[in-house]
Amino acid sequence: MKPATAAKKLGIFLPATPEEFQNNALTHEEYVELQSNPPEWLAELRRNGPHPRPEVARKLGITITALKKNGMDKPLTTAEIKALLADQPEWLRAARTSLAEQRSAE
Repeated sequence: MKPATAAKKLGIFLPATPEEFQNNALTHEEYVELQSNPPEWLAELRRNGPHPRPEVARKLGITITALKKNGMDKPLTTAEIKALLADQPEWLRAARTSLAEQRSAE
């Protein structure tokens, strides 16, 4: 498995991973081992980021499109996400409300 694919499946931002991870393909067994027994660097990335766009959108409770539309199409750390949630700008409040309404209508 290519490093980019593995990073996407693990929900981590590839450029923030160790060089060894970025430069080497993983076997399925290695991928399963990372999932079941994550090394410290992986646990740290999952805990504190920077997080890739899909993970940022999920943590904020909005869509990736809303991130892009509001100029937030970049990796964010957990602290940055928490700060946005604590003091929500109007665009974030509107995007969260919109997604919640879409989900309740389904």
